Amino acid sequence: MSTESKIEHTLNDLIEIARDGQEFYTEAAKKVQNPELSALFVRIAGVKGNLVASLSGAVSASGGEPAKHGTVVGSVQQFYGKVRAAFGDTQYGYVAELEESEDRLLGAFKDVLTDKDAPAAAVAKARELLPEVQQCHNEMRRIKLSMKNA
Repeated sequence: MSTESKIEHTLNDLIEIARDGQEFYTEAAKKVQNPELSALFVRIAGVKGNLVASLSGAVSASGGEPAKHGTVVGSVQQFYGKVRAAFGDTQYGYVAELEESEDRLLGAFKDVLTDKDAPAAAVAKARELLPEVQQCHNEMRRIKLSMKNA
């Protein structure tokens, strides 16, 4: 596999997971009744959109084709979030599932950073975007814990 193909594959995995999050946050923003929580979800959906755009640009720059869709796992997680919210506290249900999607994205970024076979360009892009990913993750974890302990 060429370096360009490895870059494309590695970054497309991140694109798909970030896109899952973007779609899930957008939907959750429409479903929760709390305006502050809805605004937070819209803001984080925007961050995910920026991640997708930045990663897609890096894939294109390497001569690859950026991923156009999310993942099956993300679709299942989004469905589970809807079901969980429908049968319980809607706000907490979405927050809990969104925090899990943050765990998944952060884990994927860390996997790239620790993969000895990952191309340098993919590692550099992941390192550049990691602070945004970490910030969203920390924010959703904080909110989940505060709601759980309330």
